[in-house]
Amino acid sequence: MAGGEKLMDLERAVAQLVRPGQSLALCCGLEGFIPFAAAHEIIRQQIGPLTLVAPISNIAFDQLIAAGLVEGVIAAWVGNVSTGIGYNFRRAVESGRPRPLSVVNHSNFSLTLALEAGARGLPMAVSRSPLGSDIVQNNPHFQPFTCPHSGERLLAIRAVNPDLTILHVQRADRFGNCQAWGALGFSRQAALAAKAVLITCEEIVAPEVIRADPDRTLIPGLAVNAVCEVPWGAHPSPVQGYYGLDNRFFVDYAAQTKTEEGSAAWLREWVHQPSDRSAYLAKLGRARWSELMVRNPARGEPVEWGW
Repeated sequence: MAGGEKLMDLERAVAQLVRPGQSLALCCGLEGFIPFAAAHEIIRQQIGPLTLVAPISNIAFDQLIAAGLVEGVIAAWVGNVSTGIGYNFRRAVESGRPRPLSVVNHSNFSLTLALEAGARGLPMAVSRSPLGSDIVQNNPHFQPFTCPHSGERLLAIRAVNPDLTILHVQRADRFGNCQAWGALGFSRQAALAAKAVLITCEEIVAPEVIRADPDRTLIPGLAVNAVCEVPWGAHPSPVQGYYGLDNRFFVDYAAQTKTEEGSAAWLREWVHQPSDRSAYLAKLGRARWSELMVRNPARGEPVEWGW
């Protein structure tokens, strides 16, 4: 992707970049930085069917599945970070409701390796893990082989190249250069392996801010197709330095989505009725925001980058 300004609103970015039949990498920061605002916009625009990719997917996958927009999952775990189970995922796997769902099982590590291979333009990654586990059996992404150099038994892991990776980060400039810090999981691998990248961020900053702290740049703008300023765009997951995990939200979601009817009601209340993230935040309420704000600041010291 060439240089130039990439800033646009989330509705337009999703409409331009998300297409039926695509594979989407989400939740690349594991339990944090989950792009819930983008997932909700996909649901509002009813774009599917999709194949979703992530080691730790959390309830963003569960919500997209509940909306009937998912036909496949490539993941290590799909559920709820606070309660364990994702009821919509379970219904789709066990009874094909609201639509049948194919699942390719990975470990967290093997899927990261698959994305790393994709980012490097390689057809596969090589590992000892998870050789010997049940997830290798009858799995099209894994092929045991004998190393021609050592004679050792190893595992070939098929590379994964998502059609689109969606990341949420702390800050970016209008050219798509984005910065993130904290536990970032496999965000960089998923972005560089993808054919297109959509960034949502807590705030848009001047390019000079990005250039002043270059080691925090996660993805350069030349690899980004669109960047959207979406404050609180990862709620209820945490974003380091901005807000913490909203455990109560996850627990309430589990309680309300035990049935298909409850899941449909939850989507109406939290996705369809709020027309955008601003309306979502208004519904959440200022008192709830204040509970989640940073309480124990731990500011880093600036460093000298000169020679």
